[in-house]
Amino acid sequence: MKLVYSDQYDLNLGAHVFPSVKYKLICEKLLREGIATPEDFMDPSPAEDEDVALVHTEAYIRKLKTGTLGYAEILQLEIPYSPELIRAVWLSAGGSILAGRLALAQGVAVNVGGGFHHAFPDHGEGFCVIHDVAIAIRRLQKDKNISRAMTVDVDVHHGNGTAAIFRGDPTVFTVSIHQLNNYPNPKPPSSVDINLEDGVEDDEYLAALEEGLDKSLTRFKPDLIFYIAGADPYREDQLGGLRLSLDGLLRRDRLVFEKARAKRIPTAVTLAGGYARRLEDTIEIHTNTIRVAKEFAI
Repeated sequence: MKLVYSDQYDLNLGAHVFPSVKYKLICEKLLREGIATPEDFMDPSPAEDEDVALVHTEAYIRKLKTGTLGYAEILQLEIPYSPELIRAVWLSAGGSILAGRLALAQGVAVNVGGGFHHAFPDHGEGFCVIHDVAIAIRRLQKDKNISRAMTVDVDVHHGNGTAAIFRGDPTVFTVSIHQLNNYPNPKPPSSVDINLEDGVEDDEYLAALEEGLDKSLTRFKPDLIFYIAGADPYREDQLGGLRLSLDGLLRRDRLVFEKARAKRIPTAVTLAGGYARRLEDTIEIHTNTIRVAKEFAI
């Protein structure tokens, strides 16, 4: 199974609740534990500006590339602007395009980054600058690699950017399972929203996810699933209020891949959020996602 990664994925945030150093640490753990070899990794190219423009407005792209975001726009991002940040998110979008292509070829592929699901066409928010998954879907559709896609978003926070971008588009089906009483507000409607109350634990979560996936995959048959595999439903997450265990999160991942395999749908993985009190837990959760993904690759 191929893993898409760049040393330049780090968002250059410094001391911040979003530990973007996690990408590097995940790759080191994968190598150290023998889950991957150096030959398994592929360097992405940055997304072309034309690819980004398939989702985002020309005015917003220009501001990002020229460093002319307004003060309020940077506050909405909730992360500091830098040229390194822009380089990282363009690379991550290219990584999700590549992961989508690889998944179509081998059943499963992972972008060790990405999943920036709060970005909108004309602005970013919630640590998300541009929407790499939406850009990947639009590029793959443009190239006629796929016609229909599904996003399965298990981040603790609702995928508001995803829902807004694909609202009314019959070619993309969006699924979001998230904590209801959490960021963002408002929550634009996804194709299927699974709204969870505070404190939901493993069994209740997994039952709700299975029901939602079954319902979604009955209604819609995609050519490709983008799995936005946030680590933040974890019980020790600083920005989440769900109560999943490490084992529950592992079972969550396996459930998603089993449902996709049963329908013979290729799956591309992006990592999204994760803010555990112990960085080691976030790394473990993401590594487990990749460990399970590898079981389902051709």
